[in-house]
Amino acid sequence: MITREPSPAPPRGGARVRRRDEALRDLEQLRELDLTPRPDEHGLHRAARVEDAVKGVVGAGMRRRGYHARAVAYPCYGGPGWVRVLGRVLLGREGEAAELQRDAVRSVRGWRNFLTVPVAGAEVTVHVGGRRVRLRTDRGGYLDEVVEVDLPPGEHPITLTVGPDHRVDREALEEALEHVADDTEGGAELAPEAAREHRGTSRVVVVGPQPQLGLLSDIDDTVVVTRLPRPLLAAYNSFVLNEKARVPVNGMAEMYRQFVAENPGSPVLYLSTGAWNVAPTMTRFLRRSGYPEGPLLLTDWGPTNTGWFRDGSAHKRDSLARLARELPQVTWLLVGDDGQHDPQLYAEFVAAAPERVAGVAIRRLTPAEQLLAGGRPLTATSAPADSRVPWVSGDNGFELMHRWHRAGLLRDA
Repeated sequence: MITREPSPAPPRGGARVRRRDEALRDLEQLRELDLTPRPDEHGLHRAARVEDAVKGVVGAGMRRRGYHARAVAYPCYGGPGWVRVLGRVLLGREGEAAELQRDAVRSVRGWRNFLTVPVAGAEVTVHVGGRRVRLRTDRGGYLDEVVEVDLPPGEHPITLTVGPDHRVDREALEEALEHVADDTEGGAELAPEAAREHRGTSRVVVVGPQPQLGLLSDIDDTVVVTRLPRPLLAAYNSFVLNEKARVPVNGMAEMYRQFVAENPGSPVLYLSTGAWNVAPTMTRFLRRSGYPEGPLLLTDWGPTNTGWFRDGSAHKRDSLARLARELPQVTWLLVGDDGQHDPQLYAEFVAAAPERVAGVAIRRLTPAEQLLAGGRPLTATSAPADSRVPWVSGDNGFELMHRWHRAGLLRDA
């Protein structure tokens, strides 16, 4: 009978050494990156090529540790015969049930929202209204596509499914994962085969064809005290502050609930220059603070195809124009603040399409908030001289609600 000698125990600290060696290997790969544009990257800004290359190296390391593609479905909207599908595919290790349980109780620092690695070119199956449609993510891992489907007005479920990426050699993967340890997250584990086909669920708000009112709201310093875009304060609020420490703007939730009570079934959307990375956090904040739920229209975080930074004003301007084009039956109540460019953008929209706007409400920041947000005190917000719609301003939601009531836009105050 042949007996095998027991394998020697790994030296103390071996896992930490392996992690260090792997990190050094990844850094060496980063130093050797070839950033020469490939044929499919013609015209792509150097910043975007750097970002893609770094994410490629980091993503390869995460997959070796057992991470797999996860579908994130964002709340979306639609109209007669179509829906706009919004979602993203990221690398992760948890299944949907674990995510929901964690999100219900966790309290997260903002910086964790930005430690994500997207999956570019992932094939995603969209399930909505009995239809199955296959889409593919862009270089940022995003889905933003219009799908033809005929749904009645109201809310409907939507599911995004991704994976499995490929056939997995389970024994080889288990052997590889035995050599990976992670003291901060309880150790690496092999994702079960079922988890490799990951589903993300959300809802789509379908707007009916009849003429109706809609509410379109800014987020930063309109529904939540953010003090953007002052760089240091923006970084603190976005990266350091615990999400449960965010402060809602006084009276805004009551104002929005009043609108929904008087206009049942009307769409409520939130438009912001914030990053899609914070969408789950912002959705939880809106729910906790008593705001009506609605689709978020956010933007990407990081370099673009043409430069290092994104133009927030262009994002809002384009989104307003798109909503006017896609939902011509909706007349919008626009809500923003005077800390950034909302008054100017809303005035432009009113001048271009006055029939698409029922009224504007601008929250006045305090002198201290204006100084923090813009770097200098701003003058008080006033309606444009040629405004064709009711234009009100106030310090909080209660004042705005009262003034909209006086203007006939709300029945009760």
